[in-house]
Formats: sequence, structure tokens, C-alpha cells
Amino acid sequence: MTSWVVDTCVVLDLAINDPAHGIKSAQLLQSKLRDGLVICGVTFVELSPAFGGKLAELKRFLIGARIGWEEPWTLADTEAAHDGWWRYVHQKRQGLTARRPVADLLIGAFAGRSRGLITRNPADFKRFYPGLKVLCP
Repeated sequence: MTSWVVDTCVVLDLAINDPAHGIKSAQLLQSKLRDGLVICGVTFVELSPAFGGKLAELKRFLIGARIGWEEPWTLADTEAAHDGWWRYVHQKRQGLTARRPVADLLIGAFAGRSRGLITRNPADFKRFYPGLKVLCP
């Protein structure tokens, strides 16, 4: 996959026209359109509440934003998530990291085979996927 993976928080910046982050997120995504933008299936699920559970509205929004959502999850993603989750649990047991939702570990694993991840919270990903290229709006 040669696209950029967009984290849920950045998609939400656009969807809700976030006053603090919306413009910067939109500008960064616009600059990467030529490379392609996709979201992980996990992000697709996380976006449901922002669209009131209306699947057609979410799809219309993503089409308008030119963000793909049909990239399949692969065995390589599963194996990367396995490694990332192990790093997280190991660090958590040692008291070295705060609680992390599994969703972030799955999104990071998915992004590992792309150009990189566009997120506002890079530290949440770089710690568990140190080789992941991350861009922040």
C-alpha cells in the first residue's frame, strides 16, 4: 500500500470542523492527496458515532474527502499488531506506559505497510512502532 493512513482523530478534525485542529488537518491531508489517503477498518468503526451510526453518511463523507476505506487487513497487519501489542503489554507491566486502547495498536500495525500515518498523537504510535513514519498536522 503506497497511501498514507489517516488516524481517527484527524478524520474527526474534518468531520466535526474542529476549531483547534480542523484547518491544519485539512491542509496536511490536501497536501497528501496525490499519494492517496486511506483509513483502517478500525478507524471506520471508530467514526460511527460522529455520523450518528449512519453508514451512508460516513461513506459520503469519506468519498468527498477522498479517503479510502476498503484496504483489506492482512496477515502482515495481524503479525505487526501482535508485536506492537506485546511491546505495549511488556512496557505496561513495567509501569513504563499509560493505558492504550487496542484500537491504536491496530491502526499503527495497519499503517506499517503504508507510506506512514497521519495523526495528532505521534507518541502513541512511535513508542510501539518505532520504524513508522508519522506526520502531524
